[in-house]
Amino acid sequence: MHDIDLNLLTALDALLTERSVTRAGQKLGLSTSAMSRTLARLRTALRDPVLVPAGRAMVPTPHAEVIAGQVRGLTEAVRTVLSPPLPLDPRDMKREFTIRANEAFVQLYAARFSGTVAAVAPDVTLRFLPKPDKDIAPLRDGSVDLEIGVVSGDGAELRMQVLYHDRYIGIARRGHPLLDGPITPGRLCEWGHVLFARRRGKAGPADEALAELGLSRNVKVIVPGFPAVIAVVAASDLLGLVPFSARPEMSGSQIVTFELPFPMPEIVVSQIWHPRMDADAGHRWLRNLVFDVFRKGP
Repeated sequence: MHDIDLNLLTALDALLTERSVTRAGQKLGLSTSAMSRTLARLRTALRDPVLVPAGRAMVPTPHAEVIAGQVRGLTEAVRTVLSPPLPLDPRDMKREFTIRANEAFVQLYAARFSGTVAAVAPDVTLRFLPKPDKDIAPLRDGSVDLEIGVVSGDGAELRMQVLYHDRYIGIARRGHPLLDGPITPGRLCEWGHVLFARRRGKAGPADEALAELGLSRNVKVIVPGFPAVIAVVAASDLLGLVPFSARPEMSGSQIVTFELPFPMPEIVVSQIWHPRMDADAGHRWLRNLVFDVFRKGP
């Protein structure tokens, strides 16, 4: 039999359980005549009578008795496969989730997030990966379960949920001469800058905004993350631009923040995942937990 009809498996299970064409039909919502036709198909497929009359009752053939247990097991297996997953209990989940995020997320949120996970899902492991670029291939191939950051323009099929809105602010060491007077775009560009950049090149949203004013930053140092920007600014006369959410990292330091004297686009930080994970109960649990952590703030 090349074409397998799973309806025949369900029908065979009902017939062997009920040992009656009429009762088997009632169990499956079929008429007696329709169930009789199904029994005829089973007899052809199995090359065995399956059920035969014995007075007013019907009894299974020896072959039907032999396969009855297998039929019941297969039927239950099919029902399990074709049924929605059972409700998730995080305490029973044994799983590793890979989250790709920048340093700011790991430093500001990872400790509390990990503590929450350990308290409610002790057998769940979190793996945090750095985010060197906006390549969405890791989400597509499944090597990353969730990404925290700004949505890339080429990931049209990806799902996202906004976590928070951020903006850039300027930072300087306490006592920096820039702070002695009004901070204008021109004065800002007179000083050297430390820049965060993942790839080669210096241009970013701030540089594009300044270029419209006919100005440009004097970039002296390029570093791979915002924490490094803060460290360099604290120990030099260089200026830096960091997200407003990075302020907790400057607590107790000799850093002064200031509003930028030119407009810049808002930063929309989201959690991003591939649509194949939409219905996965464990992944939904993870997303809800991330959203709750961000809702409460660092």
